Amino acid sequence: MGFRFAVVISVFVIAYSFLLFHLYRLQVLHNENYLARAESQYEASGLLKATRGGIFFTDKEGRLSPAVLNKEFPVIYAVPQVIEDPIETASRISSILKIQTEELENKFGKTNDRYELLVKKADPELVSQIKELKIKGVYTEQEYDRFYPFNSLMAQVIGFIGPDNAGGESGRYGLESYYEKELSGENGVDKDGKIISPQKGEDLNLTVDSNIQIEVEKILTRLVSSFEAEGGSVIVQDPKTGGILAMESVPSFDPNNYNQSSLENFLNPTTQAIYEPGSVFKVITMVSALDAGKITPETTYVDTGVLKVSGREIRNWDLKAHGKVTMTNVIEKSINTGAAFAEKQIGHSLFKTYLEKFGFGEKTNVDLPGEISGDFKRLKPGAPEIAFSTASFGQGVAVTPLELITAFSSIANGGHLMRPYLNSALGPKEIRRTISASAAREVAEMMVSAVDKAEVGHIRGYSLAGKTGTAQ
Repeated sequence: MGFRFAVVISVFVIAYSFLLFHLYRLQVLHNENYLARAESQYEASGLLKATRGGIFFTDKEGRLSPAVLNKEFPVIYAVPQVIEDPIETASRISSILKIQTEELENKFGKTNDRYELLVKKADPELVSQIKELKIKGVYTEQEYDRFYPFNSLMAQVIGFIGPDNAGGESGRYGLESYYEKELSGENGVDKDGKIISPQKGEDLNLTVDSNIQIEVEKILTRLVSSFEAEGGSVIVQDPKTGGILAMESVPSFDPNNYNQSSLENFLNPTTQAIYEPGSVFKVITMVSALDAGKITPETTYVDTGVLKVSGREIRNWDLKAHGKVTMTNVIEKSINTGAAFAEKQIGHSLFKTYLEKFGFGEKTNVDLPGEISGDFKRLKPGAPEIAFSTASFGQGVAVTPLELITAFSSIANGGHLMRPYLNSALGPKEIRRTISASAAREVAEMMVSAVDKAEVGHIRGYSLAGKTGTAQ
């Protein structure tokens, strides 16, 4: 009995001694190594990123679906403090990581550095290769990072997370940038100024309906391809609220791999590019004249096919003379000289005032970064008459796509101009009244007639109001 007891005691003593030696080795002999790695793991853990708020689509039933999530990805990183031979280490892994040896040597040579990211979202096979090497100071971990499940869908609107000037990462472009503070959250700080716990960032629920957005992307991609266009944009807006239901542009990029795309593709053409609107602008001219009481839909004039203004000639797009036509015919047949006639009835100064009411030449103040405004500088006081005549049918002036659809939405909304927005928490906000409800109704009927006679669109049970537009 005494022998057995002695054996048991001996086993416990040996085990306990081994445990003490292991703790001594960790805490004393290899203290600096493990402390450095522990600190680097904290920095690599993605703790702050994991708290970043998500971005969600909202359908008409109020159901949410993720547009942006946080997801764990493998990363490969180094702890220069514990790398014994920076040159040899760089040489061993350079070809594996496909990083220049000199670049790695510079990273590993920072002897006081606790963390150097080598590869983000690393391929599992690459991670396996690094693990097999068992190089002191080069490790793999799981890190939270942004994941965009729809890839390029609405990429210019959403943006991405990328390096910032402070040496960290933050929202770049789009909503990720505009709502950086809300999405990233705030860090808890104690009395000594040390971070004690990161606070969860706010989720961002969009007015965008994923069903509409996905369909818009399909249609736009197909049209750009079939017409061999350089690019295109589509916006779908709720005219009563100003909420954006879809916003898409191509070419686009994949925010999951943004470094593989050109910088120019990061910009959002719907808010950061201008173009001559062309004949769609005839609707704005016509409704302004209707609201001013200068014409009615039945007002007539004789189109000879050419109009001489300021020593220049204005001709119709089809080079035809349409004879005696009504203002409704002008919209139906898209007659340039007819739009110039309507603008002349308004008067240049009042015409410019109406354009300002519709918001042309100013930012819409949508919740997106880097918005620009249209260019109407040509319509300054004392400008030649030809400037106003060509502006009546959308030439010589420029708009952003969002500026244009917001103006048209005010017509659909009975003359109420609403601020466009993407964050559903903002809610509707009226900017001003542009025209009377009666003028809005009259021009809408003219647009319905144009679509019906052109036979370019039909949906059973609905009346479609529209206008073609081609700029030179």
